[in-house]
Formats: sequence, C-alpha cells, structure tokens
Amino acid sequence: MGCFGFLKIMMFAFNGIIFLAGAGILAVGIWVKVDSGSILGFLQNIEDAPSELSQLLNVGYLLIAVGAVLLIIGFLGCCGAVKESRCMLLMFFVIVLVVFIAEVAGAVVILVFKPLAEELISKMGEKAVESIKDYGGNSDITGLWNATMDTLNCCGFYGYSDFTGSPFYTNNMNRYPPQCCPDNNPCDSVMAIGAANKTVSGCFPKFKKLIDDNSIVIVAVALGIAALEVFAMIVSMTLYCKIGSKRD
Repeated sequence: MGCFGFLKIMMFAFNGIIFLAGAGILAVGIWVKVDSGSILGFLQNIEDAPSELSQLLNVGYLLIAVGAVLLIIGFLGCCGAVKESRCMLLMFFVIVLVVFIAEVAGAVVILVFKPLAEELISKMGEKAVESIKDYGGNSDITGLWNATMDTLNCCGFYGYSDFTGSPFYTNNMNRYPPQCCPDNNPCDSVMAIGAANKTVSGCFPKFKKLIDDNSIVIVAVALGIAALEVFAMIVSMTLYCKIGSKRD
C-alpha cells in the first residue's frame, strides 16, 4: 500500500467517525426539540427571565445545525476519498476551513465578552433561585431540581438556604430536601449547615468547580479538535493535488 492509498484509508476512517458523530448530535437535537418535558421547556416557562436566557431555547436548533454540518463533512470526506472526487475534497476543505475560522473567532469573542457572560450567569442565578421557591409545589421544577441535585451531588443553586420558604420547606416542618443532607434525615437547618460545611455545596459552585478542575482537559480537547481539523485539511488538499497529478 502506497502513501496515496494510506491517505485514502485515513480520510475514509476519520470522516466515517465524523459522520456517525454528526448523526448522533442530529438525533439529540431533534429529541431536544420534540421532548416537551425537557429542560428547554422549563426555561421557556420561567417568568421574567432575562432576555439573554431566551437564546438557550435555540440549543436544539444549534445541535441540529452542528449535526447536519458534521454529516455533510463526513459524507464529502468519505465519498471524496473513495471516489477520488476533487470537487468533493475541495468542498470538504472549504467547509472545514470555515468551521476552523468560526471556532477561532468564537474563542476570541468568549475572551473579549467574558464580563458579559458573567453578568448573564448572575441573572440566570437569580432566576434559578426564584424557580426554587416553587420546589415542592410544581412537579416539573421539583423533578428538574431533584435530577440536577442527584447528578451533581449538590443542594440548591447557591446552597441549601435557596429552599427556605418553598412549598417543600413549609409543608415539611421547615426541612430541606434530602439531597442537602445525604447522611442525615430529616434534613433540618442544623443538619443542612453541617452538610454544607463538609461536602454538599450549591449546584452552581459545584458545576463551576467541575469546570475549573477540568479546565486543562477542556483546553486539551479543544486544541486536539483544532489539530485534527488542520490535519484533515492537509490530507484533503494532499489527495486533491495527487488526484489532479494522476489525471494529468
């Protein structure tokens, strides 16, 4: 097997993975839009939510768009390599280049507008705490917070005190959800304070810590994706030129 054949196989395998990943993301995006009980439906029903929060309702469309782009990229890469189509390989190169430029631009925008992102998170926090006030009275909100707290092993958005005054709190003799006191039930204020001082923090601090602890991994993955995109562009252009030289 020569270098040309090896590059064709690499191109086919690489883009086959991209095609399957695109199909998965597309399926998730369609599921998010169809599932009326998803978190997006919950966010849409929050009263007086900040205007920026409405953009989160487009996550389903974003996933569908990303999945469709990956499907197209994978298809062009696979077929271009197998059929030795210069047109498909060139289209593949152009699309990957546009995606790469968009990713770089997005990273720059995130760094430049970091204060705006922090302000949005603060507003989301205020509304999240307001939504907790319906915990125990609204089944959708109760189920969402239970799932979130069970997954992250946390309590409330900022902490256990977010539940003070909620229907659950008043209907259970001023007690907090069991997630706030995993080792002690019933969960009164004394137990909740003790748990908060040990291991059970709010969901937002827990999520932020999770991101901070894995920041190196996140950066490494981002750099890895960028490197793969550059590699894919190099391979596609190499095949494009070799196919052209063979025909000439």
